[in-house]
Amino acid sequence: MESWQCCQHDVTQSPFYVKEVLTLNQVISTLQSRCSLRRYKDMALSDEHKDIILKSMLRAPSAGNMMLYSVVAIERQETKDILSRTCDNQPFIAKAPWVLVFAADIQRWFDYYQLCDVPQYCADHNLTYHQNPNLGDLFIAASDTLIAAQNAAIAAESLGIGSCYIGDIMENYETHRELLGLPDYAFPLAMLCLGYYPDDQKLEPPLLRPRFDQQCIVFNEKYHRLDASELQAMFAEREKIVQPGNNPFQAKNFGQLMYARKTGAPFFQEMHRSLQAAMQRWLGNKLSSLE
Repeated sequence: MESWQCCQHDVTQSPFYVKEVLTLNQVISTLQSRCSLRRYKDMALSDEHKDIILKSMLRAPSAGNMMLYSVVAIERQETKDILSRTCDNQPFIAKAPWVLVFAADIQRWFDYYQLCDVPQYCADHNLTYHQNPNLGDLFIAASDTLIAAQNAAIAAESLGIGSCYIGDIMENYETHRELLGLPDYAFPLAMLCLGYYPDDQKLEPPLLRPRFDQQCIVFNEKYHRLDASELQAMFAEREKIVQPGNNPFQAKNFGQLMYARKTGAPFFQEMHRSLQAAMQRWLGNKLSSLE
């Protein structure tokens, strides 16, 4: 990985490392030390470990206990090979022993509403029945989905199983919808690649990317929009990794670099297109009123 792409630090040297917190208990230690893993031991996850991860996932907080998500567990090599290409051409995906695709899912509830004759109930009681999910349904389902995914990631980490989030599963909606057999009201929001740590990778101390300072992210009582000087201070460390004239984007600063790599990149444009296509199915004719 090129120096301009990221910087990694021994956790003990990170300005965000607090020894007392890391050693407080095993849960805090796991949360503080987890980092993305893209190289895995060539060994299938045990059924016991998979069951623990899934059971921990199912205990995630959920709006109204509706559990507005579904998970597709993937071990078949052919499917992983396809995902490694459709998710922005990342070969390591194909080498992950276990892949979980997390879909925001309101389909199950709308099917149940039909089973329970809710449309007729609404007509009898002067209530409006929504033929399609609303934007609010999508957002609350997305919240449920990502909370469940993080439960799975932390449970896995506690078992010595590393993971890496893949947001690119939101791209190529039509392909992923067919590949995974997704109905109209289920959208693939996140994907986790999981596998045991390779034997030659040291777990202690982990290599962690530094995070932004807490005061830039957490505000008391009201939101605070950072001014120019505060933004410069926030990004000062990350600006150091930019080498003007020595990066593939010809970026002169970190803002330009990140826009070229992320926000303005072709894969982000594909994600936008893909989301629009998914929302057309999810919201139906309601989508036009949002544009």
